[in-house]
Amino acid sequence: MVAQTIPRVVIAAPKGRSGKTTVTLGLLAALNKMGMKVQAFKKGPDYIDAGWMTAITGRDCHNLDAVLMSKETIIQSFTEHGAGADISIVEGAMGLYDGLDFEGSGSTAQIAKIIQAPVILVVDCTRMTRSAAATVMGYQHFDREINIAGVILNKVGNARHERILREVIQRYCKVPVVGSIPKNAELTIPDRHLGLIPANERDEFCKVVDKLGDVIAQHVDLQQILRIANATKMESIPGLAGKQSMVRSSDKSVTIGVIKDRVFSFYYPENLQQLKDEGANLVFLDSLSDTSLGNLDGLYIGGGFPELFAGELEKNVLFRQSIYKAVHNGLPVYAECGGLMYLGRRIIYQGQEYAMVGALPFDAIMEKKPQGHGYTVTRVVEPNGYFTLLEKIRGHEFHHSRLINIDESKISFALSVERGKGIDGRDGIIYKNVFATYNHIHSLATPQWAKNFVQLACGNRERELSAM
Repeated sequence: MVAQTIPRVVIAAPKGRSGKTTVTLGLLAALNKMGMKVQAFKKGPDYIDAGWMTAITGRDCHNLDAVLMSKETIIQSFTEHGAGADISIVEGAMGLYDGLDFEGSGSTAQIAKIIQAPVILVVDCTRMTRSAAATVMGYQHFDREINIAGVILNKVGNARHERILREVIQRYCKVPVVGSIPKNAELTIPDRHLGLIPANERDEFCKVVDKLGDVIAQHVDLQQILRIANATKMESIPGLAGKQSMVRSSDKSVTIGVIKDRVFSFYYPENLQQLKDEGANLVFLDSLSDTSLGNLDGLYIGGGFPELFAGELEKNVLFRQSIYKAVHNGLPVYAECGGLMYLGRRIIYQGQEYAMVGALPFDAIMEKKPQGHGYTVTRVVEPNGYFTLLEKIRGHEFHHSRLINIDESKISFALSVERGKGIDGRDGIIYKNVFATYNHIHSLATPQWAKNFVQLACGNRERELSAM
């Protein structure tokens, strides 16, 4: 083991909706305003918070997920992206010790232990005084390997309320209160993903971020946060610090289009990077304004909110026709969730029907309740170019849509769902060189995906050249 200093803290809470995200975004904004190089991480398979964090820091936010990734992979990712930053801030999820089972598998606490990070506990103090100390003490003693290094009081009523809270936590817990945020601070985050804010609303985003940063700078001791972050060295595993060399799938460069815009914005930076590492030149496309795919060897359509832009997507007939033609000509296309919906015949949303690409024989109907939510385990049961037969794939899903009017005579399903919902206990629609699925994968958990995708793109290029 080699000790190195990577200043870091994990922002956690006793339960969800305690203010973790608000505090985290405010800290990022305040520290960024101080001129510090801040690296953000998000625990778990989250795109939305990560999108906000990326926008604030100007650096890609990376996900740390103990369900999808090994301990060694988490350490490598953290040290690679945290090295050189003045501070790395990890936002937790749910309560500190909440995981998949009674052991807390995949919890924020597990991530904190893996990267040996001190924890700042955000406590919602609504209608609570002395009990706040009991809460903090319980989290201190529940797992002795967790270092509760500081507490941020949230939704504090008044000066007397704050004084009592500080005194009881200091007396019984011996842990510093590093911040106290009043309940009238009016900290609100627009309930929309960053990717959904149109260009003419960027001022709104900047105002929200500035407000968060100003409130945190006023009510949180940033210097104490920095001291806590710098107090503990972490033991890294030799050979894992830094990026491992990649063996490219082909010496020939291929071009893969990525539809990345206000509609389709759910992409892990590692997925895009691994495609580039395998030799792909990425070209970014806009489903609302582009009229053609251009000359591509492959296409990647991520998740997003196509139902909210269904009318605009329908109007862009030329772009939809371009994708339809490319699919039927054998272009390798990998589509996740929103991308899956887009490739179908139509989206049915709030009683209205909107025409989509029409390359795949189904309709997608939006429901009020989630139709699939959580981690997934699928098994590859049909041959395809993206995954190996019988391979087990770990991922996650979160969709309010379901597929109807499926013509199974024209497609097959590559995946059998062992955990989760997928389409109907099956997932991974195969049609020609298309693989369309509700399942989201992370390339650090499924590293062969990028290599296989690029190999398919290479094969497509060779076919096109031989046909000329």
